[in-house]
Amino acid sequence: SRSGTLTYEVVDALTRAGLGQTTCLGIGGDPVIGTSFMDALQAFAADTETQALVLIGEIGGDAEERAAEYINANMDIPVVSFIAGRTAPPGKRMGHAGAIVTGGSGTAAEKKQALEAANIPVADRPVDVVPLLKEIWRDAPQ
Repeated sequence: SRSGTLTYEVVDALTRAGLGQTTCLGIGGDPVIGTSFMDALQAFAADTETQALVLIGEIGGDAEERAAEYINANMDIPVVSFIAGRTAPPGKRMGHAGAIVTGGSGTAAEKKQALEAANIPVADRPVDVVPLLKEIWRDAPQ
């Protein structure tokens, strides 16, 4: 997740629905970070115990677009997502230095489009990851 606060909200929704978590990883949203989505995705892809992923992104940068490409090409486990910042005005920093749309790129709409093109459902609200995840599991071959 690029958002600690949204992670808490999603974890609460999953727990209330009876879905547990083994790992919650906050990579942060600033321009310089220690661990990237790519680092985390590679680790989860190699973990045979990981049953599903929830990717929480936000406006700014292209981390979610790159993650979508990687997931599409390399991962077989279910992934659902949420992108914060749909109503953020371009050029206005939202919360921290990394959450800013500049030059027309890094918008929530662009991120949603990239994720959906990689067959990764995007929730409208953080709590909506629960029904998306349940739907993916319901439709998965047994």
